[in-house]
Amino acid sequence: MTTARELADEVLTLVLDGDPVMATLFGLTGWDDRLPDPSADSQRVLRERAEDIARRAHNGDDDPVTRAVIAQQAWGVVHRLDAKLVEHTHAEGLTAPLVVLLGALPLVRPADEAARRAYLTRLSALPAYLEVLAQRQRDSARRPLRHLVESAIDRLDRYLAEDEDPLCTPLQGTESRIKGARLLDETVRPAIARYRDFLHAEVVARGRPETQPGLCWLPDGDLIYRDLVRMYTTTTHTPEELHQIGLDLIEALDREYEEIGGRVFGPVTAVGVRARLLADPELRWADADEMLVLAKDCIARAEEVAGDWFGTVPAARCAVEAVPEAEAPNAPLAYYMDPAIDGSRPGTYFVNTHQSELRERFSAESTAFHEGVPGHHLQIAVAQQLLDLPVLRRFASIEAYMEGWALYAERLADEMGLYSDDVARLGMLSGDSLRAARLVVDTGLHALRWTRQQAVEFLRANAVMPDVDIFSEVDRYIENPAQALSYMVGRLEIQRLRGGAERRLGDRFDIKAFHDLVLSGGPLPMAVLADVVDDWCDSMPGIVGH
Repeated sequence: MTTARELADEVLTLVLDGDPVMATLFGLTGWDDRLPDPSADSQRVLRERAEDIARRAHNGDDDPVTRAVIAQQAWGVVHRLDAKLVEHTHAEGLTAPLVVLLGALPLVRPADEAARRAYLTRLSALPAYLEVLAQRQRDSARRPLRHLVESAIDRLDRYLAEDEDPLCTPLQGTESRIKGARLLDETVRPAIARYRDFLHAEVVARGRPETQPGLCWLPDGDLIYRDLVRMYTTTTHTPEELHQIGLDLIEALDREYEEIGGRVFGPVTAVGVRARLLADPELRWADADEMLVLAKDCIARAEEVAGDWFGTVPAARCAVEAVPEAEAPNAPLAYYMDPAIDGSRPGTYFVNTHQSELRERFSAESTAFHEGVPGHHLQIAVAQQLLDLPVLRRFASIEAYMEGWALYAERLADEMGLYSDDVARLGMLSGDSLRAARLVVDTGLHALRWTRQQAVEFLRANAVMPDVDIFSEVDRYIENPAQALSYMVGRLEIQRLRGGAERRLGDRFDIKAFHDLVLSGGPLPMAVLADVVDDWCDSMPGIVGH
């Protein structure tokens, strides 16, 4: 019988075989010269391996928590491959194949000459990769959304117009940089130009209109979406249930808007508070530098008091950088990039400073706490320090846990006294509004046949965002279906588990111990985390199990 630890290594290898660039960014060696293989044959083999591992995960009783993570990760590979997003996503920075590579490869930091040679080998494979990708998309019956193909073409035009190729950034040595520049000029950039021309000549014309944006318009789309919902939320909620949960949360948030908004603006309705936040010119950024200064200050304040709320804190601090200029127009509002375990790259909170004068500033603090400390950076960096766990348990991508924790961290930051004023707390509420609205919009697009305009109008009415961000958000949901559901579903579950533990333990409840418990197992499916918390409560003297 294969042990849980052996099977964990097997599924980690499977996941990284499918995404070798991510292996490099994690600092895990063995994949540094490879790109993903987008061919149907390769992905069929990958799927068969994943299904086999998922079934074997239950053939043993050693380390049930690790076995549950193994099964979740393996089935996640199956569901992602079944979705065939590689065939019809073109613009979104977390799913569109070429855009993902253009964003990820410049973040690689080769440590020595062998790693630089591996990077050059990886670059040299890009033309063949793009030929296979184009053929896969040419043969597919899954039509992309037309305006997102056009957006991808604009993205590639910006890349091709750059004087300094960002794909050359990792090559710091003079000789390797010369080789890289020659390879890019003679081989890679012409291949990307050919792929761009393929999109323009063959893909745009057959793209779906904005009235048909969701998976429900594609073959087997309803079934695929339900599988993705289960994968991302690690719950049994249906799209219809999540849609209603989102509507209920939005209604409940109105009372908080009125309470906190009343302290800022005087007596006002929730709708009035959201309108004031969007309309007030004083709540816009002056420039990109101002955005970065505030982000760094927030992270520093959170790091200073983290030890009062967590028994274990990361050894490394969180870096803060602007999203690279070429990526910014299609990038999210903010994102976090994991640290490399070899120390070559710190955990980094990226701030999107594109069109900064059009972006609001009231949510900047909650976003920093979400992406940095006590959010993603604290959770991920702590997980990487859990050397006694299988490597899989430290790196598993379980969105409901990871994004749920980061959204929980936004509310926790208020308990920690980190928000500077009530305007910043309204920013926290605006984050809640967005994540609640995501439950409605994502399910609306992919299960209820909403148009893109319906999604835009719902966010205009219920989120606190300028149109530049609303358009980006909706397009993200279209090309990355169900991922956005994980935030609020995960947070609600973590809050439920904490509330249950507080009631059961009473005066014996310790917030530092609870946080350490939640973080000490690495990312976990929600049902598994619930068992862990229940076992912890049961272990307390005088507590009767239930």
